[in-house]
Amino acid sequence: MSISSSVHRMPRSICLLVIVLAATVAFSTGFFVGESRGVRSVVPQGEGKVDGQGEIPEYLAEDVDFKQFWEIWNLVKDEFYRQPVSEKQLYYGALKGMVAGTGDPYTVYLDPEEATEFAANLEGSFEGIGAEIGIKEDRLQIVAPIDGAPAQKAGLMPGDWIVMIDGVETTGMSVEEAVTHIRGEGGTQVVLTIGREGEDALLEVSITREKIVIDSVKWSVDDDNIMTISLSTFNHDTSELFNDAIQEALVSDVRGIILDMRSNPGGLLTTAIDIASAWVGYDPVVIERAQDNAKTYKGVTTARLQGVPTVVLVNGGSASASEIVSGALQDYGYATLVGTQTYGKGSVQDYQSLEDGSAVKITTAEWYTPKGRTIHEEGITPDVVVEYSVEQYKDKVDPQLDTAREILLGTYEATVSN
Repeated sequence: MSISSSVHRMPRSICLLVIVLAATVAFSTGFFVGESRGVRSVVPQGEGKVDGQGEIPEYLAEDVDFKQFWEIWNLVKDEFYRQPVSEKQLYYGALKGMVAGTGDPYTVYLDPEEATEFAANLEGSFEGIGAEIGIKEDRLQIVAPIDGAPAQKAGLMPGDWIVMIDGVETTGMSVEEAVTHIRGEGGTQVVLTIGREGEDALLEVSITREKIVIDSVKWSVDDDNIMTISLSTFNHDTSELFNDAIQEALVSDVRGIILDMRSNPGGLLTTAIDIASAWVGYDPVVIERAQDNAKTYKGVTTARLQGVPTVVLVNGGSASASEIVSGALQDYGYATLVGTQTYGKGSVQDYQSLEDGSAVKITTAEWYTPKGRTIHEEGITPDVVVEYSVEQYKDKVDPQLDTAREILLGTYEATVSN
């Protein structure tokens, strides 16, 4: 197995909510492991050296003893009770641990299988239950069930935390590992044990996997000439489909637009900028702040919908790109935000594909709205807070959508509490 340090970069526009954690330890770039040679042939010969890398930098040698790494490697190879131990899996595990040593849940190494699943997710087609998951407050959580997918049909909701997957506890489990357990061939079942706010007991939910094809944009116009545009994700086809919706809105001279981004976990930055541009035009959409610099991303098209009354629907499952769009429209006053506090995923990941099919995502910056409000871990607060209870969901009553329509029709009356 040859692992090269050369990489193929994807644009720094990926801000998908895919989150990871794990342990420690580092491999120097360019390190080579050959399966045919075996692990002992690449063990450093001297305490202060890494094979093929020369001397360890003095500042690093004071804190890190690479000899210990190889001692543990050999112990696992010799003593682990299930033999043989895969060197490839040990290697990938070491890389995962190194990246996780940053302590940032969004900085993650993806082995080839995980990288393939990640790419499939962006393309909008995969087999599983149809739910975005993440880690919040150190718990594996449902960020957003996809509309019409098995997870939603089974009753999973944003904010549910996953306690067990097929009886395996999720404590300390990374998102990628959880995805590996949850996804599977269509027609098979997975059992999730979940906790839900307001429920005293854990809930056991059996879900039959299906092939998931995400329709990222849906729209309709009602009898009051109000268009509802539902965005479920920001992937490669979203901009084109959204442009079709805009064309119909302009031709129909709609009275107003409801942009529904509830339970939208995000996606591509470039797509978020495309969507926001319909209202903000060429003005700033989002500010990226890195270690010692800031970069402003501006809109890329004319403001075709500026002036059209707009309400944006958000909730706790609205994350990443959804927060960028809603934050920009709120800053400029081009839309009224209705719903509940958004997720608060406002960090930037640089995605690099490696030659063996694996990949690495590294957090390089954080997002801020055009007015400088932080998104990360804070989220976006709606202008009009409207809760949406489990009971209302089951009864197919949607108070958030109803409020949005009332605002556009001019019949909304705010409730003032004493």
